[in-house]
Amino acid sequence: MLLKPQDILLLLKLVVSAPKREKLSVLANDIGLSQGEITAARRRAGAAGLLNTRAGRTDVNRAALAEFLIHGLRYVLPAQRGALTRGIPTSYAAPPLNRVIANPAEPPPVWAYSEGNVRGFEFSPIYKSVPYAASRDPKLYELLALVDALRDGRVRERDFAAKELRARLESAP
Repeated sequence: MLLKPQDILLLLKLVVSAPKREKLSVLANDIGLSQGEITAARRRAGAAGLLNTRAGRTDVNRAALAEFLIHGLRYVLPAQRGALTRGIPTSYAAPPLNRVIANPAEPPPVWAYSEGNVRGFEFSPIYKSVPYAASRDPKLYELLALVDALRDGRVRERDFAAKELRARLESAP
């Protein structure tokens, strides 16, 4: 069973929403997936060892998720850049990295999104509903931006993103 991009989105949402256990319908609405997609994503993530389901609980295997995101995601879901567009900043241009990495003179990477307010170069999100999900949850937004820095950043950006991602995965409730 192969992982799909929406599985990563679900895992990151579960990290920031724990320990509150939301209904499947609420979780699906928050990240722009159907309930069927959520169920299938949980099954695939469990088979990959990234999600533990036991006794009615669902726990993300945070160490395995960090290892996969830091060392493997950029090869499985490489970033693609596009033309100038309006959207939501990501990677080094979004929190938390925008506080430690100076933005160059060029336009920032953005997820194309009609409700976005920044003009920059289009950066492909890991899944099509990422801009929607990020606009609804600031903590999820930051994790997704860190993931994008890992997917396409320079060495310095990837190092900062890896340290920050590990810290957030370890300290999340």
